[in-house]
Amino acid sequence: MNGVNDLPQKILLQSEDHAKLLNVIDSLRSAGIGRYVHLPQLIVCGDQSSGKSSVLEAVSGIRFPTKENLCTRFATELVLRRGNEEKPKVEIIPGSERPDDEKQKLKAFSAPIADVADVPNVIEAAKTAMGLDKDARSISDDILRVEICGPHQSHLTLVDLPGVVHSETRQHSASDVAMISSLVNSYMKNRRSIILAVVSAKNDLANQIITKLARNHDPKGLRTLGIITKPDTLHRGSENEKSFVDLASNEDIVFRLGWHVLRNRDYQTRDSTAEERDEKEKEFFSEGAWTSLPPSILGIGALKPRLSAILRDQIISELPDLRKDVEEGIKTCERTLERLGPSRSTVNEQWLHLIRISQLFTSLVQASIDGVYSDDFFGDASSETGYSHRLRAVVSNILGELASDMRKKGHKRTILDDDSTPDDSAFPQQIRRDEFTSEVHALMKRSKGRELPGTFNPLIIGDLFYEQASQWEQIILGYAERILDATQQFLKLTLAYCADDTTQQAVQMEIIAPAMESCTDTLKKKILEILQPHKKGHPITYNHYFIDNVQKIREKRNKRDTETCLRDFFALGNFDGNRRIGKDFSLNNLLAALFRQTEQDMDRYAASEAICYMEAYYKVAMKTVVDNFAVLAIEQCILKKLPLIFNPEVVTNLDDKTLEAIAAETTESKVERSHALEKLKFLSPALQNLKRLAFRRGGHYSDVIRVKGSI
Repeated sequence: MNGVNDLPQKILLQSEDHAKLLNVIDSLRSAGIGRYVHLPQLIVCGDQSSGKSSVLEAVSGIRFPTKENLCTRFATELVLRRGNEEKPKVEIIPGSERPDDEKQKLKAFSAPIADVADVPNVIEAAKTAMGLDKDARSISDDILRVEICGPHQSHLTLVDLPGVVHSETRQHSASDVAMISSLVNSYMKNRRSIILAVVSAKNDLANQIITKLARNHDPKGLRTLGIITKPDTLHRGSENEKSFVDLASNEDIVFRLGWHVLRNRDYQTRDSTAEERDEKEKEFFSEGAWTSLPPSILGIGALKPRLSAILRDQIISELPDLRKDVEEGIKTCERTLERLGPSRSTVNEQWLHLIRISQLFTSLVQASIDGVYSDDFFGDASSETGYSHRLRAVVSNILGELASDMRKKGHKRTILDDDSTPDDSAFPQQIRRDEFTSEVHALMKRSKGRELPGTFNPLIIGDLFYEQASQWEQIILGYAERILDATQQFLKLTLAYCADDTTQQAVQMEIIAPAMESCTDTLKKKILEILQPHKKGHPITYNHYFIDNVQKIREKRNKRDTETCLRDFFALGNFDGNRRIGKDFSLNNLLAALFRQTEQDMDRYAASEAICYMEAYYKVAMKTVVDNFAVLAIEQCILKKLPLIFNPEVVTNLDDKTLEAIAAETTESKVERSHALEKLKFLSPALQNLKRLAFRRGGHYSDVIRVKGSI
């Protein structure tokens, strides 16, 4: 389980294509693309004094300046390329938080380098340029880039991070500890980073925090390679040595990429050459417990091609998703710039900005009211947001609920047939017809006018109806509030789609809120106007369905009374219309029974007739009120006015002071636009480089990309 990828690749290690592959990614990193998208990279992490610098020296052959008990205070990007001439180069990539003048100064950093022996001195000069010599306790987000080219180098790029410090010391403040931890974690959490976790055999593994951090960011160990340093500090044959041999065998802490062991210079051999160092390492691994391990995981000679292969395969594997991330970043920038609109410092620019927003806003509002949902703004109807954008659908559904509620719950009392039993907990309240008739009969006695016996005062119909319809106002106002809430939500979503946050808030406060307040007042007045005829006065209708309803109610009442009479006359337990009567009976007696009920109490009959007329009128009036609410109130007072509340004409009529208050660009908008433009400036060329990379050399890269998931 050494983790070496033996998958055949068309991009051969140390080939020209291999160098070009790494160069493209390195150029993206140098340009600062890593601030916006994660880049594939190898990061060297470890506790302080774990031997990270020795790993870099072994890989590059370059001596890096170190001081006892002091850790690196910035990230170092080590770029190795194979070439005929040795061309060392040191440069500084300024941190994103630095002021522009400091960025330019650091980018212009230059120091003469004759050969690789000068690199340590130039690195010290770069640290001075970063200002790290003035404050030994500071941490920098600048990146020191060291590029080494030579005939014996491998195509490889490593990012060395400051060593992790466990706690505050004399050399490291609590702030230092926190900043180093934040910097290291920011690199490790990048899902495209291959973590090179360096652990020292000189210290107990349990005391080295780097393996825990690796597990936190890579729980399955898919993108971590462990590197064991200082194996020569272990006593031969000891349990401690055996535990590190087991660790290197990938049997203790398991990483998919496995482990590697390096024996670096110690204090006594610190001045030895690279060749002497490599020879000493080979000698060390040729004897003792380390001979039980495969040579492919031992020594610098095996590590360099192994790292080159891992980085190559990681880049190739991540290229498709990296390109998608860059494309999505570009789209996000373009959407932001479109939403913010062009820069606007003059009145004319502000006017044009607001006109553009109002035109888009009005067209979307009109489309939503018309029920034409073809614009991308309306999205997916199955989502809550998409449904909220479809105002016509929302209002129609609410009005449908109102019509249903008015039919089921609009009346104060439900009148049941006499053979039914009222449910005291029901809503609306239930009452038997004979009980209700008695109530009406009593009311008619107290309201007698000049009407003849057996007839009723027409005003009684109004009294009964107004009581039965007394809940309409509460119900309708409740539904009006729902429609107003849905409308306000729709307008906010539409405005948010059309304008930046600052302009959106200003338009909402200065234009839309006052307009909607006026519409709301008009709506409530119209509702009261619609309901007024159904609260007092006398009922009026010329709808022929009123007579139809009266006749139907009478027929139903007469049929019910006739069934009761026949059941009593024939002594039947229940009335079955298909039942045959087989005995003789007197037709005269039957007729007398049928008409007897109407002759006994003409006043109760009049009360029953009044109820009949009230019920018939209630049905007609209820439908009229629902329709009038939908057409005269909601449609005329709200929906038809929405396209007019923020159209170009409204913008044209704004005075300069109001226009500036609404459309003038805020500092936040300027900063947001600046960031979007800056990000776009980096991402656009990055996308072009990635596109060219994917199809270079007759599809060599694209062929390998298909092997997605291999590292």
